[in-house]
Amino acid sequence: MRSILALTTTLLLSSSALAQQLGWTNIQGYGFAADGQLVQFQQLLIDTDSGKVLARGDAIVQDFPDANWQDGQGKTMLPGLIDGHGHILGLGQNLMQVELRGTQSEQEAVERVAAFAAQHPEQQWIQGRGWNQVLWDNNEFPSTALLDEVVSDRPVWLSRIDGHAGWANSKALELAGITKDTLDPPGGRILRDEQGNPTGVLLNNARQYIGAVLPEPNEAEVIQALEAAFAELLSLGITSVHDAGIDSSLARLYQRLRAENALPLRIYAMLSARNPDLQDWLDQGIIDDELDLLLIRAVKLYGDGALGSRGAALLADYSDQPEHRGLLVTEPDRLTAQMQATIQAGFQANVHAIGDRANRMVLDRFEQLASNEQLALGRHRMEHAQIVSPQDIPRFKALHVLPSMQAVHATSDMNMAGDRLGVARLRGAYAWRTFVDQGSPIVGGSDFPVELANPFHGLHASVTRQDQHNQPVGGWRPEQRLTLTEALRSFTRDAAYGAFQEARLGSLAPGMWADFIVLEQDPFAIPPEQLWQLEVLQTWLAGNQVFHRE
Repeated sequence: MRSILALTTTLLLSSSALAQQLGWTNIQGYGFAADGQLVQFQQLLIDTDSGKVLARGDAIVQDFPDANWQDGQGKTMLPGLIDGHGHILGLGQNLMQVELRGTQSEQEAVERVAAFAAQHPEQQWIQGRGWNQVLWDNNEFPSTALLDEVVSDRPVWLSRIDGHAGWANSKALELAGITKDTLDPPGGRILRDEQGNPTGVLLNNARQYIGAVLPEPNEAEVIQALEAAFAELLSLGITSVHDAGIDSSLARLYQRLRAENALPLRIYAMLSARNPDLQDWLDQGIIDDELDLLLIRAVKLYGDGALGSRGAALLADYSDQPEHRGLLVTEPDRLTAQMQATIQAGFQANVHAIGDRANRMVLDRFEQLASNEQLALGRHRMEHAQIVSPQDIPRFKALHVLPSMQAVHATSDMNMAGDRLGVARLRGAYAWRTFVDQGSPIVGGSDFPVELANPFHGLHASVTRQDQHNQPVGGWRPEQRLTLTEALRSFTRDAAYGAFQEARLGSLAPGMWADFIVLEQDPFAIPPEQLWQLEVLQTWLAGNQVFHRE
């Protein structure tokens, strides 16, 4: 790649580029310098032909008199936001299913299912996502009973908010062949009543029983879901997504959409380690793109389950369930082989690890499988890194492993994390401040559709450690808060670093892609409690406007 100076010089000397110069004055702009420091500017100039930033500063108009200058009317400009861990297809499908997020009881969730089923008589399966029994009045897992009362003629399958548990009606259990005699699969669990009968809730790998009988969406349905997700993400100011764990068919579809110039945002794709043809992809090598619209050079691997469903693998018993320490969803020797194959192929290994046992197990394997030089070049990641033993946190820095963390998980989990872990283990839980202070860049994200995709919710949670009702007062474990600059960097420059793209994305600096968003309000000038309420007016990608709010 040409140097920023050479690129900028070429653009300035090109008469065709001069005709395509578009600039803004009177803006409150924020970007980052090469060292990661926040940079403020009042004027920005881009080249719409190349899609790159030409200049930024406070007095650049006089240097570019032939440019098309616009008055920014005092609005705020930020680099395009990067979600470092999301699931694009899942988001699109979620937008077309029953929304169960925010329900206060099992009964309310069932009522939403009943209403959706009545509105969609054509759907063979009723699917939904977002329930969280921890927030329900009885704080207990649901069962088939109420679901069967409202939908008995069609199968119903509802994913828990974290995606690591599912709730089925009796029809779905019947189609999946799940009975009293069905054995728990490795890394999974079928919840049962006192007589041993399945209750309808399946944890972690047990969800595969339902997955085996779910009808596969056709290509038209997949594309429809992707288009819905793309539109949603761009409206939220997200210009790039690290798609965490895609199968081979979606990877090939992304390649085709890219060839047809039909990708409206940037995708850094992680191949799922569950792909049976993963080795073929590794043998093929990194798939790069000169326009940075599609990059495939990472593998998503799977360590344990989630905390809410007690699937996160812990070093000691769950405080609220003695003699239970969670689940490893990939057998350890198999995980070792997958990590080794990924690292040897020159791909980035991004391992899902939530519990302290899973995090330690993965750190041990990074230490065993690669030299310090290989680790530094690999920028391997721990996806979530939610509960880490305090003695293991420094190992992230020593082994060059990046914490890929989702701030909204802390404010979603704070109501149950203490119950699951006890007080002592909270010292290493959701420990953003500790990671940043030791020099570990945090790859920020949301884990949509587990959480809402809105990145301003993540910025708010990072800075306040509060929910959107500003609770608890003072923030939950407030010593782990980030500054707004650090939080913004986790969703821009540091997320780009986690994808080997920090020289091209995330800083809105000269020579980089002109990916940016425009806001009515300045996030640095409002109370932190209001950050989650910010709305995007415009989203631009490579110098082209791709979203405008009416």
